[in-house]
Amino acid sequence: MRFSVLKPLVFLTALAVGTAAEPMLTSSSLNTCQEDSSFTASLFKVVFTPNNNSASVDIVATSSVEGKVVFDVAISAYGYQIVRRTVDPCDAGLAGLCPMTAGKIPLNFNLPVGADAITQIPGIAYTFPDLDATVRVFLNMTETGKSVACVEADISNGKTVDLVGVKWVLAIIAGLALVSSAVINGLGHSNAAAHVASGALSLFGFFQAQAMLGLTAVHLPPVVQSWTQDFQWSMGIINIDFMQTIFTWYQRATGGTPSTIFDSLTTVSVQVEKRSLADASMNLFRRTAAMMPKASASLMRRANVQTGSGSFIVYGIQRVAFKAGIETTNLFMTGLTFFCLFVIFTIMGVTAFKGWCELAAKQKWIKNDTFLEFRNGWLTVLKGILFRMTLIGYPQMTILCLWEFTQIDSPAEVVLAVFFFFGMTATLAWAASKVIRIARRSVAMHRNPAYILFSDPQALNKWGFLYIQFRASAYYFIIPVLGYTLIKSMFIAFAQKSGTAQAVGFLLIEAGALIGASVLRPWMDKSTNSFNIAICAINFINAIFLLIFSDVFNQPALVNGVIGLILFFLNAIFALVLLLMVIATTVVVFVRKNPDTRYQFMADDRASFMKSQSQLTGTTELDALAATARGDKSGYKAGLDLDDDNESISSDSMRRRTDPNMAALQTAHTGPREPSRSPVDPSVPLFPANGQRGPLAAPGSMNRAPSPYGGSNASVFRQQNNASPSGYRNQNNASPWQRGAGYEH
Repeated sequence: MRFSVLKPLVFLTALAVGTAAEPMLTSSSLNTCQEDSSFTASLFKVVFTPNNNSASVDIVATSSVEGKVVFDVAISAYGYQIVRRTVDPCDAGLAGLCPMTAGKIPLNFNLPVGADAITQIPGIAYTFPDLDATVRVFLNMTETGKSVACVEADISNGKTVDLVGVKWVLAIIAGLALVSSAVINGLGHSNAAAHVASGALSLFGFFQAQAMLGLTAVHLPPVVQSWTQDFQWSMGIINIDFMQTIFTWYQRATGGTPSTIFDSLTTVSVQVEKRSLADASMNLFRRTAAMMPKASASLMRRANVQTGSGSFIVYGIQRVAFKAGIETTNLFMTGLTFFCLFVIFTIMGVTAFKGWCELAAKQKWIKNDTFLEFRNGWLTVLKGILFRMTLIGYPQMTILCLWEFTQIDSPAEVVLAVFFFFGMTATLAWAASKVIRIARRSVAMHRNPAYILFSDPQALNKWGFLYIQFRASAYYFIIPVLGYTLIKSMFIAFAQKSGTAQAVGFLLIEAGALIGASVLRPWMDKSTNSFNIAICAINFINAIFLLIFSDVFNQPALVNGVIGLILFFLNAIFALVLLLMVIATTVVVFVRKNPDTRYQFMADDRASFMKSQSQLTGTTELDALAATARGDKSGYKAGLDLDDDNESISSDSMRRRTDPNMAALQTAHTGPREPSRSPVDPSVPLFPANGQRGPLAAPGSMNRAPSPYGGSNASVFRQQNNASPSGYRNQNNASPWQRGAGYEH
């Protein structure tokens, strides 16, 4: 059978991926696989269609080889070599290649493919998505047998798992779950809303972790590249043509130089970074840049690396941008713009919902008490929602802003990156410090962090996004979460030139996250802990796979191909399970008349402090105290324990507190302030051992209620019970105000 150097490329094409209605096998770039290759191609396009038994070939190659050569052709799928044969161009009758001559070789023709070659192509090659198949050709001198060139072509059938429909479904489910949690909370079902919101945030975090995997500079098998591309919308990487035009104009207007890689696709090839290909191309690029000292720094900073043959190579973040159809110099503005639009549309949605609620209440479409808390304090709720938007968008903006510092697309874009990165980091750090200060005050005054964190509606609506998904005693866990996000983002943004460093960093980070989550179990209940620990476990397994893909173990290529399939199926199944769980949870909440009854009340007794329409009933000391803490009875000022914690970065309260004139004026009118005290006497047990309930202090009085054991008897009783709260609880039931707050350990 007569073979040309192109026929093996077309033949091996059968082992790949695509989305075409008509069966076809394609290759769009001819990559060099040898550092000193004497044969390169700046343009290489081959399309084989079995229906007409022909292949369309468009090549612009450059050769420095002179003399007779033999082609050593190897075809492999998932790293497993399935065909190996030698082709003599003289026997194949290929004019211009027998013998080889130095110079530029443009070729544009249709190549007939024999029926015998077509029958050897398995049918699955046209249908299986993202097949990892390549054709590698070594050019060996006939006389010496020395290899003077090596070229490699990736084969695709157009089938892929990178589908727009999948992206829309994932985005809609995550968005509806977040919106549903807000609506349910507005209806008064705070317990159910907390579970739905926690599940939705964890699901969104898993989506972002998948996207981060694709942003690394490690070579990923084709199916993994396409799979992670399905989640890049969670990082704001969304291609809209007219917006890309605006971003290009903005960059030029602010002193930048936009890349034009997509405008060059008709004349040059773009190589998606392959195993061992990146190092060879980068070495060649460094030698080229070294010959241009003035431009070398700028070239090394640019995302699109141009090889000596004139083609481009993309990897890591730039690979994601290229596959999304976005110029790499527009990537930062794309992510920034979609984050801003996300925030703007959220503000508009909350404002419109507030207006609709007022209109509906006025027109008697809904009851006057429906969404009453939201209608009365909607501005505070909106502040809390904006804080939550900042938390959701923090991974996206951290990666893009830090990466922009290495690219410097334009001075104006660098200024935007500085503003958003440091602004969002400072905002979240401030909010986290507020939560910690409030919780510590609650512990100091009431021996329970849940008391103030959940009793004040203003604090809960404004800062609750940072701690409501955790148990009360783990209020601090938002600090490790923010640190985890920041460190992971720094590895992605700053280590784009070292995939191995990224892989090792990911492994250490994910191992720490898994150990911390498994040991501390900080989330609100057992099911939520299991949900999030499972996500951490999958992220850790993905980090191990990433280390394998980095070739640090120098394993055979077959291992990478198999591990890529395992990663895809494992994550696809896990993502499906998470989606079904979130969907089921959200649907059940809306179907049930009282969704709070589906969940056990958290052990930290947050439900006792939160104002809800559907929670504990009956008149007990616990209910009475919770009502007092919420301000439902006279004599208690709402926000009593938070009067020093209502300030924010932009508020006037800090100025008032630090102004001596304001302090003197307040003292003159109100007299010296006494420190806030808990309305509960900790010496009086809520549930005495004799079964009798002790009286509570009057709501309007700060006098202590008398001990039911009387004077010296109380002292004797405490001595008999080790005079410590823990000793008392061991014999007389743990106080419900302290269950789950960390005191029972």
